[in-house]
Amino acid sequence: MAVIEASSPTTTPTLEELEEHRRELTAYCYRMLGSPFEAEDAVQDTLVRAWRSLDRFEGRATLRSWLYRIATNVCLDMVKGRERRARPMDLGPARSPDGPIGDTLPEVTWLEPVPDGLVISESDPAEVAVARETVRLAFVAALQRLPPRQRAALILCEVLRWKAAEVAELLDTSVASINSALQRARTTLDASGVSAADPPPSLDGPDSELLARYVEAFERYDMDALTSLIYEDATQSMPPYELWLSSRDDILSWWVGQGAGCRGSRVIPTSAANGSPAFGQYKPSETGEGYDPWALQVLEVEQGRIVEFTFFLGTKTLFPLFGLPARLAT
Repeated sequence: MAVIEASSPTTTPTLEELEEHRRELTAYCYRMLGSPFEAEDAVQDTLVRAWRSLDRFEGRATLRSWLYRIATNVCLDMVKGRERRARPMDLGPARSPDGPIGDTLPEVTWLEPVPDGLVISESDPAEVAVARETVRLAFVAALQRLPPRQRAALILCEVLRWKAAEVAELLDTSVASINSALQRARTTLDASGVSAADPPPSLDGPDSELLARYVEAFERYDMDALTSLIYEDATQSMPPYELWLSSRDDILSWWVGQGAGCRGSRVIPTSAANGSPAFGQYKPSETGEGYDPWALQVLEVEQGRIVEFTFFLGTKTLFPLFGLPARLAT
């Protein structure tokens, strides 16, 4: 991860004090932008601007709130005049497993996954639980539906628990304006069926056993075993394709039909993504030797079943981000 190069004598606050805020700023910028790569760029820009402006930091606000003000302005500039990032289910209806998979859309179209370690610190368990829930794919996708300033207000108030007066000062507006923005933002999120208060699923005990059974069944390509692990109304999407599927039957039909090239894949666990279990999938190489990267699988688990599969196919950028090898020899 990049760090700022000091270009002037150390002052107060120090460079180290700025860097202490990198992870929480990355989480904030990820929620604003929907991309870990853009979030890291935004945070780097934020810290560089802060470093260059230390002589103008008068201490009337805390260092943290000053950095959030800079980060918010950076993010608002970055999203200006562009379409929101989304998931395939945000762009159109589910498709038939034996129909066309649709066009591949540009990378900037799609919400991208983020490793938990980039945005979640291992601190108080209750805070970790909230942080995990508020970077879930569905929640971040719903945030992208909000106008940027509403998005910032909701994240700061609902996720980070700032007071409306603090957010009003940061956004240079009134408390009444912030409260109005929050009301509209909550209405939009309610319509999306997500909330920052939703409890995150546990990945311990039975769920960890479920995931181990999933990996074994997928590598065997055992559809009978997979049937017992997948919720009947499960969904699957596969960015950058527009295709998404809306039932277990359609998912399994896809896997044995157009997706049959996944037979014989290797699936290895990696760091959690967006508070959910993630795996690197490698398909048998067409050369007949080893396995080539195919997808970062992010799974949602509820009540002992897998309810959602997202297969992110941008392996050239995502596999290095998640510490996955470029290919498997065996």
